[in-house]
Amino acid sequence: MAKQYETVIGLEVHVELATRTKIFCGCSTAFGGAPNTHTCPVCTGMPGSLPVLNKQVAEYAIGVGLATNCTITRYCKFDRKNYFYPDNPQNYQISQLYLPICRDGYVEIGLPAGATERKKRIGIHEIHMEEDAGKLIHDDWEGCSLVDYNRSGVPLIEIVSEPDMRSADEVIAYLEKLRMLIQYLGASDCKLQEGSMRADVNLSVREAGAKEFGTRTEMKNLNSFRAIARAIEGERERQIDLIESGKAVVQETRRWDDTQETSYAMRSKEDAQDYRYFPDPDLPPLCIDDAWLERIRERQPEFREEKRSRYRETFDLPDYDIDLITDSKHMADLFEATVALGAHPKKVSNWLMVETLRILKEKGLDPEDIAFSPEHFAALIDLTERKVINSTVAKKVFEALFDEDIDPVAYVEEKGLRTVNDEGALRGIVEQVLAENPQSVEDYKNGKEKAIGFLVGQTMKAMKGKADPAAVNKLLKELL
Repeated sequence: MAKQYETVIGLEVHVELATRTKIFCGCSTAFGGAPNTHTCPVCTGMPGSLPVLNKQVAEYAIGVGLATNCTITRYCKFDRKNYFYPDNPQNYQISQLYLPICRDGYVEIGLPAGATERKKRIGIHEIHMEEDAGKLIHDDWEGCSLVDYNRSGVPLIEIVSEPDMRSADEVIAYLEKLRMLIQYLGASDCKLQEGSMRADVNLSVREAGAKEFGTRTEMKNLNSFRAIARAIEGERERQIDLIESGKAVVQETRRWDDTQETSYAMRSKEDAQDYRYFPDPDLPPLCIDDAWLERIRERQPEFREEKRSRYRETFDLPDYDIDLITDSKHMADLFEATVALGAHPKKVSNWLMVETLRILKEKGLDPEDIAFSPEHFAALIDLTERKVINSTVAKKVFEALFDEDIDPVAYVEEKGLRTVNDEGALRGIVEQVLAENPQSVEDYKNGKEKAIGFLVGQTMKAMKGKADPAAVNKLLKELL
């Protein structure tokens, strides 16, 4: 009988915080600047420069800790993690080892259909603050590597889970829950493809029923949920193959290549003593008193679960609509602001779920990329409901609204898109369409109901889409 194996997974999730300035200096954190332009003596490690903690970083970290049911460390401090690498100008990273700001938390994830339990609690060992390193750019043409220190000193929190996950599905559910909580807090946009959320996977396998963990490896270079899932499956199979062939699994850091669907060893996995941690002498301890903690607690937003309950009571929407809207705080905010301007909740929901999601998918965008205003969105819905424009025209206007946040009222007037309600003008076009399509007229009179659909289409084409389809249908039947 073949042996059964259990996968044991823990994650280290790095989240880039949405502060305007870096963690220990006043340099900008804006993405996309020219190389080495968002730098100063502090973030480039110049001798004699002194770091000063950005208060917003601590407040974001505490907010995430409260959202993940952590105990907040009232007296915490920073440590130096010593290592030598070109993207690390100080030859150490300021982090937190001994007294991290948050400890002993958890989040609950939903389990897939068919599981014995509906929910599972994933423990969070700690959350600590630290600074990011610079970025190495490898120039294959010149045969050299360049360093951009713009990212050096950008604030991060690292969320370290307990080894509580047993499958790729559980890992993705955990990451999605973390991302949603952090986005609702406004602490980060959590875009994996831009590096503002990065996950390192610690994975081992053991025989089913065994109590001892197997030897773990850490996998890096995971920049999408798809890559994470594939890397987990690939590493699980690699470790099982080694065990079954009588070989040992080596504790090491591996890099996942999603194109080749394989991983390769980068270096042996370091332990804390290899980094020679010691308390940072330039940064005083951080003392979090009751008043400060309470202010942060009071500023916590309404999270998804609370929002879903309120939507059911207030807006009388189906659960399907509520789940899609509240999946993104940005979309939920847009929905609420548009409804507050007088738009009907179900109409707003329909536009978000159908046309908005369609365009986002076509353009490869996230809901957070939606840039049109609630005022213009409400105006478009109003034009449609009052039949100033028909549904076909409304979709075209919405595409312009999505791309450029145009004023729908002015746009409709400027482009001459109002629905034509002049029965005289409409009757003349319909009579012309009937005269030009005798076969369809004959088909309809012989009982082929579908023929009228063709005639409606021809009339709409002649009216450049600006007629009311219901009025056209009614007039066609009358004349036929």
